[in-house]
Parts: sequence; C-alpha cells; structure tokens
Amino acid sequence: MIPYWRLSGYYFFYFAFVGAFSPYFGLYLESIGSTATQIAVLMSLMSVMRMLAPTLWGWLADRLGARIPIVRLSALLSLLGFAGFLVSDAYAVLFASMAFLAFFWSAALPLVETLTFAHLDGQASRYGNIRVWGSVGFVLTVLILGYVLDDLPIRALLWITLAMLAGILVCAMVIPEASQPRVPAIPVALGEILRRPEVRALMMACFFMSAAHGALYVFYSLHLVAHGYSKSLVGWMWTLGVVAEIAVFMGMPQLLRTFSLRGLLVFSLVAAMLRFMLIGWGADSLVVLIFAQVLHGATFGSYHAAAVAAVNRWFGAQHQARGQALYGSISFGAGGMIGGLLSGYTWEWIGPAWTYTFGSLFALCGLVVLLRGWPDRPVEQAA
Repeated sequence: MIPYWRLSGYYFFYFAFVGAFSPYFGLYLESIGSTATQIAVLMSLMSVMRMLAPTLWGWLADRLGARIPIVRLSALLSLLGFAGFLVSDAYAVLFASMAFLAFFWSAALPLVETLTFAHLDGQASRYGNIRVWGSVGFVLTVLILGYVLDDLPIRALLWITLAMLAGILVCAMVIPEASQPRVPAIPVALGEILRRPEVRALMMACFFMSAAHGALYVFYSLHLVAHGYSKSLVGWMWTLGVVAEIAVFMGMPQLLRTFSLRGLLVFSLVAAMLRFMLIGWGADSLVVLIFAQVLHGATFGSYHAAAVAAVNRWFGAQHQARGQALYGSISFGAGGMIGGLLSGYTWEWIGPAWTYTFGSLFALCGLVVLLRGWPDRPVEQAA
C-alpha cells in the first residue's frame, strides 16, 4: 500500500515552510535593517547548502540502504537551526543560523523524492498527485500570511515559520521506509550514467533554469511592494503562480502521455524567457504580472516534474538517491546560488528590470544547452 497521506503531509508542511520563508523572509530581513546585498547573501545560503548537502546525504543513504533516519534527523536539526533567528538580529547570528538551517533542511527533499518513487513502485505517473499537496501547502501559507502580515508585526513570521518546521518533523516521524528496489544483475557505474550527453544536458539546463529564478525567489515580494502593491496582493500573486503549478501537477499523467520529457522541458525554458522579461519590464501592469505568474505552471511545474521523472528513469535503482541529490545540488543549489547572488549585486547596480532580464538570459542558455545535448529522439527510454 502506498502511504499516500503520510507522504502528502510531508510535502504539505515542507512547502508550507517555503511559502512562509521564500516570499516573506526578505521583508523580515529588510525590516531589521539588512541591506540588499546582505539579504541576497543570507537567502542564497539556502542554495549554497542545497549544492553541498544533498550529495553528501544521498551518498550516505545509498551506503546505509536507509533514508528515513536521515530525513528525521534533518527535520529535527532544521527546527533547532531556525530557532537561532529568535536569539539575535546581528548579521553574524543570522548568517550562522541560516547556514545551519539550510545544511540540514536541504538534505531531506531528494531523499523523500526517492522514497516517494520507491513507494509508487512503477506508478510514477501518480507522483504529481502526491507532490501537489506541497503546492497546496505553499498556496495556503503564502495567501493567509499575506493578510496576517498586513495586521501583525513582521516578526510574527518567525513563530509561524517555526510551526511549519515542527509540522515537517511530525510528518517525518510517521513516513515509513520503502523497500530498496532490486539492483540490476549487471550494475551500471555512476560515471557511465553521467557521461551520457543527455544527462549532462539535463543537469546544465536545470542549473540555468534555477539561476533564472534567482531574482524571483529573493526579490519578487520586494519588487511588488516597491511598485505600490500591498502584502496581501503579494500573497495572492505567489498563490496564483502555485495554483498554475497545481494544475500542471494534476494534469501530469496526461501531459506525459502526450508529450516527451524533452518537449516539456523545452517549453518550460521558453516560458521562463518570456516570464522574467514580463516581471522585469511590466511590473506597473497588474495584468502583465498576472500572466507572468500563470507561467509558473511551466517554469516550475512541468519543468520540475519532467526533470525528476528523467532522473528517476536514467539513474536506476542503484544510484537513485545520488541522482536526485545531484539534480537538487546542481539546479536548486549551484544554479539558485548563482542566480540569487548575482541578483543581489545587480539589483542596486542596474535595477530590477535588467536583473530580471539576466534571468531570461539564463533561461535562454538552458534552452540552448538542452537542444544541443539532448537530441530529439527517444533516449529517455534507454534507462
């Protein structure tokens, strides 16, 4: 039996934390006097640790043959790390707390993705129906907090976010371990998989896609508030993007029957090029911003589902945890770090519009890499 609700509950609270942290924590840091550069550095620590930690934890999980103990430990230590923000507003304390939180928080998701596919056991098309609850958690949190923070002090965000991390810990304690899939009789070396051109192309395209989103995750809320929009509207805009993402996740089984993984990724990268140009240059128009947020269904929803499915196919049972960890490290880790840090420097230097233009250029680079390295032929069946 698939532990549907226990897995769904974990995704719910995991992305509820993201819904509290990603859109609003920059506003909290600004309220205590942090500069744009300091905000970018602190927020980019999440990406730095997502570049380093998942590979380490994925290797350890493959060696131990167990994932749940690591998921539970990371949940507990993430909670303790975030509690450091309640101690002091000094930049050194903020930096240390963020680094500790990020190192352990980023360890869990690739392992939970691996667990989910293991529990599905050949029913990979049902992944979207479980993962969609993460999007629901994000939507509810970001929408409700938009109204709550219009009335409460911004510091209330710390206690709300701490509650989300406690929810992650509770769910981690009830998720069961999955049986390890059967290793093929003739094992394939990890290096052999990584030398395949379509695998390298996918990883590099994912790097550029996450870099393209750097300014969005660090400065989107500040960008809207600077253009005169209220915090409640900011919450609605984040919600709209994730509603589009939910629609894509729910329709993923049909999309995968109609389109190839490569085709979905190509479309997602083209949509990202358009989206970030619209956010950068059309922020005075609410209609333009609404359309740009609807494109989140492609720039994250179809992109992430297709990328995870490709990794699941190509890396096989023997290297599944490390494959998902590499995807997370290269994309959300290295790509997110580069995109976030670059946006921190360009935001004050050349302004928001050109900062988001750099995001479109990153997406273009990802498109070129994918088209050149992953030919339009059914290589995705060659796992």
